[in-house]
Amino acid sequence: MSDLLQKYLEGKIDFEGQKLVEQISRNVLIVATVVSFIAGFAVQSLQVLFGVFAAFVLVLSLVVIPPWPTYRRHPVTWLPARASKAT
Repeated sequence: MSDLLQKYLEGKIDFEGQKLVEQISRNVLIVATVVSFIAGFAVQSLQVLFGVFAAFVLVLSLVVIPPWPTYRRHPVTWLPARASKAT
């Protein structure tokens, strides 16, 4: 059980996963800004504006912060270490 928990708490994602997280974050924050502005403007309330935006940020955090398997589909394969020459 602790190995599984450790795997998810490490937070390792690959470079393609990082790119995907960045795209999701950017698009959701743009949509959140527009939607929260329209909602706040419609009811003339900054409280609604910030509440809607906070809800979007909370949902976005649940989507992008944990290292979901979707973000680890393309693992990095490292080159083998070369033997160093002792002089």
